[in-house]
Amino acid sequence: MSDMLSGHATAEGTARYAARFADRLPPGHFRLLDGLQVSSLGIGTYLGREDAATDDQYRAAVLRALERGVNVIDTAVNYRHQRSERAVGLALRTAIERGLVQREEVLVATKGGYLAFDGEVPPDPRAYFAQTYVRPGIVRSGEVVGWHCMTPRYLADQIDRSRANLGLETLDVYYLHNPETQLEKVEAVPFLARLREAFAALEAAVAAGKIRWYGTATWNGYRIGPEERGHLSLADVVAQARSAGGDDHHFRVIQLPFNLAMTEAFTRANQRIDDRLVSALEAVRRLGLYAMASVPVFQGRLTRGLPAEVAELVPGLGTDAQRALQFVRSTPGIGTALVGMKTLAHVDENAAVAAVPPLGGEQLQRLFREA
Repeated sequence: MSDMLSGHATAEGTARYAARFADRLPPGHFRLLDGLQVSSLGIGTYLGREDAATDDQYRAAVLRALERGVNVIDTAVNYRHQRSERAVGLALRTAIERGLVQREEVLVATKGGYLAFDGEVPPDPRAYFAQTYVRPGIVRSGEVVGWHCMTPRYLADQIDRSRANLGLETLDVYYLHNPETQLEKVEAVPFLARLREAFAALEAAVAAGKIRWYGTATWNGYRIGPEERGHLSLADVVAQARSAGGDDHHFRVIQLPFNLAMTEAFTRANQRIDDRLVSALEAVRRLGLYAMASVPVFQGRLTRGLPAEVAELVPGLGTDAQRALQFVRSTPGIGTALVGMKTLAHVDENAAVAAVPPLGGEQLQRLFREA
């Protein structure tokens, strides 16, 4: 792994990146994540075919995003069977070789937890997993729920796979991917024990210089009610990080869905903080974390056909996709809206949102009523 890019996103590097856009983008686009200046829009790499053409699209899209003031890149080891990570890695190396960015200017986040194929679906998936994970002792009986695993051995293996795919010595953010999946079969107390063990492994990866920070990327966990199976208490999650890493633990970021059709992170009081139920985004604020929003355009479903009132309340933008993104990045508590982009046209359309200041409180209140 000696050919990996060294370093990680830094306060100095991201400030330098943001400064290059000071005359093009108004205040409000770059936000602070533990001293880093990170963009309010990030590029996601989830969807698409597992083929070379899509690899090329993502490489080009990442390069264009870096040119347009987007310095947050989100991926996962299981996205497109590891191909998205590899495309991101090649794009970042190309950007650095061309002098477009330096490693310290870009925040790269990836995820682990789901069993991942390698490049394509094998003819016999179970035989592949037995050969790749079971026989080497990476995964043992009883540790997998569905296709999900979060044992220390497994996470250590996945972190190294992601580092190799991305060509990075240090990953800026490493998410435990949808840990609430474990709650389908594991009761709350043993689940929290598993979570603590996972976080201890991630703290060890921080100490080894393999990752900088970690967090949880979720789907239902932080949105549903406390009475529902699969609910995650953010306070309990952070308590496990503190148990694993002490007061100086490195749990810093969460990712959760948020868009005009899924507003629970802001509107639903389902997180108990200091004996009071508050929204997930309020809990994020109180716990000193940073929130990244996934599916801000709901995988394309909010890119057209929005009510005319939305266009009136979101001025200065010409498409529904842009208006949906503006709503998300303007919502208090959301740091970065992560939107999947694999064409240059989509990058240009979405990046144009950064040129418009975030919405004010009155506009947002009316939009929440519309939503």
